[in-house]
Amino acid sequence: MTTVADAIAALDAAYPPALAEPWDAVGLVCGDPADELTRVHVCVDPTESTVDEAIDAGAQLIVAHHPLLLRGVHGVGTDTPKGSLVHRMVRAGVALFCAHTNADSADPGVSDALAEAIGLKVTGPLTPNADGTTGIGRVGTLDQPEPFAVFVERVARALPATAGGVRAAGDPNRRVETVAVSGGAGDSYLATAAAAGVDVYVTADLRHHPASEHLAAGGPALVDLSHWASEWPWCEQAAGVLRAALGATVDVTVSELRTDPWTAQAAGAPTRTGRFTG
Repeated sequence: MTTVADAIAALDAAYPPALAEPWDAVGLVCGDPADELTRVHVCVDPTESTVDEAIDAGAQLIVAHHPLLLRGVHGVGTDTPKGSLVHRMVRAGVALFCAHTNADSADPGVSDALAEAIGLKVTGPLTPNADGTTGIGRVGTLDQPEPFAVFVERVARALPATAGGVRAAGDPNRRVETVAVSGGAGDSYLATAAAAGVDVYVTADLRHHPASEHLAAGGPALVDLSHWASEWPWCEQAAGVLRAALGATVDVTVSELRTDPWTAQAAGAPTRTGRFTG
């Protein structure tokens, strides 16, 4: 009998908990490791929609990238959104496992999945750990150089569509060959990307002032993504880990529900690229 513990062992081997940042909360959130496992559902965010999806599919385990309970809590009453989700999963017999910054740093990890989706050949971590292979972010190269405008379209085609779209900052004709990527919020690595000497830095959740100051200092061009879209390619990577370890007796599915909080742009308003939609 395959159990939840078997899935946890495979995930811990691929995304060692020791790689997680000290402030992070990774691993089993709720559920019994001894429970039989026949279906796993992988997602970026453990939200009401993805929990509903997993329960409806008959999954006994949800594997999520983002932690449900990242900050300390003193209770999980059903009168809170997160507490309600915990009770819902427990009552349905669904375990929740989270691989967050340990999946970011692992080799391969979240940024490898993003780099692969874009079509990059990874040459190493953006911020390497002592072993030289794990660490946050990745640096890679394109098979052939291309203008920045073409590269931005490449990124947009490679990732799921979101209401916020793909934003870009830089000379459209800039030659792009070397690229740094970091799945999730990455403006804390702007200086690192600049020091790496890449042509473009691709990440999510870039803020006005850090991005403006980075560009004014002559840093690489920027591509700003939805946080969810930048990390969604990891779901298939994690699913592959589970399929390889657990075999055909366990069905592993990947959620295609967009859990990005932004759901629309105002009709007729300027889009994120500056063009009018109306």
